Amino acid sequence: MRARLVAALLVAIAVGLVSACGPMAPVSASQSGLNGTITVFAASSLNAAFTRIGADFEKRHPGTIVKFSFAGSSSLAAQIQQGALGDVFASADQPNMQKVIQAGLTSQMPIVIARNDLEIVVAKGNPKHVEALADLARSGLVVVLCAPAVPCGHYAAQTLQKAGVSVKPASQEADVKSVLSKVALGEADAGLVYVTDVKSAGNAVEGVAIPPALNVVAEYPIVILKDSQNRALARAFVSYILTDGRQTLARYGFTNP
Repeated sequence: MRARLVAALLVAIAVGLVSACGPMAPVSASQSGLNGTITVFAASSLNAAFTRIGADFEKRHPGTIVKFSFAGSSSLAAQIQQGALGDVFASADQPNMQKVIQAGLTSQMPIVIARNDLEIVVAKGNPKHVEALADLARSGLVVVLCAPAVPCGHYAAQTLQKAGVSVKPASQEADVKSVLSKVALGEADAGLVYVTDVKSAGNAVEGVAIPPALNVVAEYPIVILKDSQNRALARAFVSYILTDGRQTLARYGFTNP
């Protein structure tokens, strides 16, 4: 009888403890010490991957908001230099990052988070039968490239120079997404974009690989801006990219530095 009373008492204590503790819950913003909003200036080619990473980060830290401003790296660098407020800058190249650093607008040295390769983008089914960089010089082929000031533009110029190919583009676009869009919409026959852009476009376009000896590897540095209004959240976001975010970047076609 006494044994039964002891057992009942232990059960009652255990139930009381569980009730007091309550169910397990995700870490809140107050528990993680993070809250508020940050603005991330990021290269156009990071759009799909960063949008996913931002959503995952917000889920990990309830109560936080990550806003993005996607554009060509040269445009973003100019905006930051002209006083645009933000917390983080992720560029698709080192030269545009250096512009921001040399202007004294960063709080630390940048870290390379990913790399990317160039690829020829063509319409679905490759109706113009583009097989190599040399084909981009063919008469009658409508080719679009990024403007020289944009990372994808000077990477394209380097690649074409390596291949000894001269191309007269029908237009020079402000960012890589515009090149991709023109090919996908049938306004151009081919263009030079990143591997990740072809991947993100799904069935809308196809990619033609460029041999490694002729390709140029793009580096993506990231940095916290000096005038960040939420330095703690900015640091946490960059840290997340360098850890859990690497898997997401890989899924979207980026390679590790």
